[in-house]
Amino acid sequence: MTLVDDALASAWRDHWARLLAMLVARYRRPDLAEDALADAFAAAARTWPVDGVPDSPAAWLRTAAGRRVLDRLRAEAVAAQKEPLMIVEAQSAAEAADGTPGMIDDGAHLPDDRLRLVFSCCHPALSVESRAALTLRFVAGLPVPDIARLFLVQDATMAARLTRAKKRLVAAGIPFEVPAPERLDDRLDDVASVLYLTFTAGYAPGTGPDVLRVALAGEAIRLARLLDELLPGRSVVRALLALMVLQHSRRDARVSVEGALVLLADQDRARWHRGEIASGLALLASVPDGVTGLAHEYRLQASIAAAHAVAGRATDTDWGGIADLYAELEAATGSPMVRLARSVAVAEAEGPTAGLALIDDFEGIDEALRTNHRLPATRAELLARAGRPAEAVASFEEAIGRCGNAAEREHLTRRLAEVREDLVG
Repeated sequence: MTLVDDALASAWRDHWARLLAMLVARYRRPDLAEDALADAFAAAARTWPVDGVPDSPAAWLRTAAGRRVLDRLRAEAVAAQKEPLMIVEAQSAAEAADGTPGMIDDGAHLPDDRLRLVFSCCHPALSVESRAALTLRFVAGLPVPDIARLFLVQDATMAARLTRAKKRLVAAGIPFEVPAPERLDDRLDDVASVLYLTFTAGYAPGTGPDVLRVALAGEAIRLARLLDELLPGRSVVRALLALMVLQHSRRDARVSVEGALVLLADQDRARWHRGEIASGLALLASVPDGVTGLAHEYRLQASIAAAHAVAGRATDTDWGGIADLYAELEAATGSPMVRLARSVAVAEAEGPTAGLALIDDFEGIDEALRTNHRLPATRAELLARAGRPAEAVASFEEAIGRCGNAAEREHLTRRLAEVREDLVG
């Protein structure tokens, strides 16, 4: 990686959310702010190799993005035969100075730029899906294809959803702001949901060569810890934090030295972070038994993660107990992805035929997962274990065709070759 590449990566990681929040606060146009900041990064990639990395990359990017927003405002003003640019600039400066309603609150009661932006994105006037998608785009900077894969929708569908959400913020005059301290709890479930989606994106990158994006998952945990300190005693935050810490504790064992995916059963458990496991178990124990709603769902998922974490060997795993937890989670959520995970646990506890029956009995799973590789990949493994290699080969081929991650595709290709070899033999 060159000096410029390193500077751009650092600027994206350290300053994207803060710069975006500043631009939205000044101009009240999240749609223009995001595009302008992306353009500024693109301009930096072109000019910094020639002119050198500036002393303050963040200041350079802020200035460049601000100019681009003003250019767009000028074009809009001219097209609509409205005020000249000097009036637009004067109004924007005045609004930024006097805290006009509709601006982002200064958010002093939230101690972190990214956390402020998360709360701002989770506005109740937007749909739940739009809130989560905007957060993943604005705060995590995820590309549209990766966000689409998290929601199990087509890329074009997610792109349209993001566009509609940003236009709604502008057209309806929805205040893109941090809620007052006494109103933070009103958005807590939404904030928890998008933090978990951000964490999930770190472990399920839809495209590219990497199996994990550890920094992204770690950032979600950091924000959840801040939230737990800011609003102590909230079960939904505590349960979420337990879940993420327990899952994150296995990060070093999930990928081989060569960068290949390592399945749970094959992981070197000596590489699991035992201190984090202890911390996650303590967090889970602090969540009351009678919680409901999202806190209940996260508590169930954390309990599943805990069952894996306490097993010293793969053969010690309580798969029957895990299958029961997944059944309870499926009853609470109706999620096809939970059904898929439950089928794996049932297959481990009762055999692959029982797992296959669970998948094939669920009418909605094919529609919900029609573009995702995980359904045919799971079915392929269970078919192979059930002694049906010809069907397994077809399912592996389908999964490979759908998979957009290089490391996962390599794993599936290797398994396909092994099953074909068994078929020939």
